[in-house]
Amino acid sequence: MTAIELKNVDKYYGQGIARVHVLSDVNFLAELGQLNLVIGPSGSGKSTFLTIAGGLQQPSKGEVWIDGQDIATLKGKERDRLRLDKIGFVLQSYNLLPYLSVADQFALVDRMRKGNLSQEALNTLLVDLGIDQLVNKYPGELSGGQNQRVAIARALYTDPQIILADEPTAALDSARVKVVGQLFHDLAVKHNKAVVVVTHDLRLREFADQVYTIIDGKMTKED
Repeated sequence: MTAIELKNVDKYYGQGIARVHVLSDVNFLAELGQLNLVIGPSGSGKSTFLTIAGGLQQPSKGEVWIDGQDIATLKGKERDRLRLDKIGFVLQSYNLLPYLSVADQFALVDRMRKGNLSQEALNTLLVDLGIDQLVNKYPGELSGGQNQRVAIARALYTDPQIILADEPTAALDSARVKVVGQLFHDLAVKHNKAVVVVTHDLRLREFADQVYTIIDGKMTKED
């Protein structure tokens, strides 16, 4: 089943001589049960692609379908609800609240929506990511890699159908990369989720079912 589809998507920023063509005629398909890797260097359009694929911003041209819905037909609140219910974001900035402990980051999610992971499942996830001893720490007390793993856990806590990750292994060593890569692969294959990871980290390639490359805003799918 198709979870996300981009059809002939273009994205421009700016006007006149300052206009920049960030994405050019991008076509992309993410199925449930697959880990999709989008590889490209910095400035290639990866992050713009991901925010458009997740409905965080609109394309200049083309169509974006999420869970069978053309998001251009949805009103603002409807798009917000679709993202909240269907998509888990793992962004480079972590987006952790500095005044909340790790445990409270998850408690806040509970206040926003129901149907999240059980405490037992959350504990297992924290152990898998090696952060189960950090639940009483605050983001400012953690390393970049630890914050990244907390952000991953928080995104997965809502048990989303679609997981979109922007450079989720940028601050991780090779051992943790393997843990995160295997976790994303298992979530896709064993739990029938669509996982899309944009990265320049070639260490994740071994875990991917589909690999796309993006260079200068142009996307191609590898055989």
